Amino acid sequence: MTRAKENAALAALDFVEDGMTLGLGSGSTAELFIEHLGERVAGGLKVQGVPTSEATAACARENGVPLIDIDRVSKIHLTIDGADEVDPMFTLIKGGGACLLREKIVAFASERMIVIVDDRKLVEQLGKFPLPVEVDPFGVALTAEQIYDALQRSGCKNGQTVLRQNADGTGPLITDGGHYIVDCKCEIIPAPGETAHMLERIPGVMEHGLFIDLSGIVIVGEEDHARVMELKRE
Repeated sequence: MTRAKENAALAALDFVEDGMTLGLGSGSTAELFIEHLGERVAGGLKVQGVPTSEATAACARENGVPLIDIDRVSKIHLTIDGADEVDPMFTLIKGGGACLLREKIVAFASERMIVIVDDRKLVEQLGKFPLPVEVDPFGVALTAEQIYDALQRSGCKNGQTVLRQNADGTGPLITDGGHYIVDCKCEIIPAPGETAHMLERIPGVMEHGLFIDLSGIVIVGEEDHARVMELKRE
């Protein structure tokens, strides 16, 4: 699938214009985009990037993409990011890489968001991929219980919550923002908007991985090409 991801990343470059401030997403497909963007920068393209994670920042520096602190930007023209699932209305599940809070801050501040994925990420209904929820460490067990209740009330088929562990299994994973991640095994999320609203009402929830009405273009990479899908909203 590496070739499919690379084709999606390359197709996204067609939307990049000289002088843009770009939101740089996180994850393997987004990093492929950053690598190719670095080649364009070396060839004279003038852009600056706002990274959504420390790993993204490191990738950008390694590939010669200039960065700017988000507190110094007046406008983010375009964000390019990946996704864990994409439904027919371009509602996304994101957060598999534990960067969902910063990804959503950057996406929400952007004039446009383009999602780059391979075709395995396209689903008819969200939920097979566990929904990540970023939470404050204080009272995490209580927050996880409230998250479970919210998922049940919004019609999710399951809702079991699991505190994500770090790579060596010695304790909870800690995000760049100092939070924990609760992964929710929903199986089916029949009403993403309702689920999002209920999660947002829980005090310990910093952000959830449902990205709703943020992207109008999804680029799907395949082995020999990429196809651009555009959603026309009312």
